[in-house]
Amino acid sequence: MDPEFWLGRWQEGRTNFHQDQVMPLLRRHWADLQIPTGSQVLVPLCGKSLDMAWLAAQGYRVLGVELSPLAVQQFFDEHNLTPLTHDSSQGRHYVAGDIEIICGDIFNVTAQTLSNCRGVYDRAALIALPESMRADYVDHVYNQLPEGCKGLLITLDYPQEQMSGPPFSVPDAEIQALFKDRTQAREVERLDILQDEEKFKANGVSSLDTVVYQLYTGQ
Repeated sequence: MDPEFWLGRWQEGRTNFHQDQVMPLLRRHWADLQIPTGSQVLVPLCGKSLDMAWLAAQGYRVLGVELSPLAVQQFFDEHNLTPLTHDSSQGRHYVAGDIEIICGDIFNVTAQTLSNCRGVYDRAALIALPESMRADYVDHVYNQLPEGCKGLLITLDYPQEQMSGPPFSVPDAEIQALFKDRTQAREVERLDILQDEEKFKANGVSSLDTVVYQLYTGQ
């Protein structure tokens, strides 16, 4: 998917994918991972998610990666934070307290940077990517995370032929195929959310589940 698509969405204010509350599924399942506080947690394609502030409040060091400079600036403005900035080959880094956001392409984030992460929270990254990009994304991000890294992955599962994405449907069979090399993906909750999603109902989608996976990276 062309990066200009997402940059345009932020510039035009078409950000209905942004949630105005912390994701309840994150609150419900994060503690089960038993990731030590003080660990760094990767949040890919983070936007201006409130989930980053929640993770920081739990005692974690957050590393977000986001393509849109507007989304990054809005995050810090809305949390009354004044970040320090520096540039690298990965993009511009914004750092305030325990939160760092790299404004750049996730595919430019280096293995060295990812090697510091002991946790990962993927709520809106995998499902934002078309099928043609998902294997490259998993290979670049998850296959470079250190052994023992744990996390949560939240996906959508619906008949893709009934509506075009994003967000895209990523069924369990594809999840297992994508993560088979180094990362275990175990489904821990599946919820029918169709009645709460007017956009999907209006497009004639017949079923819609949100699915939570616990991830564990190892050899």
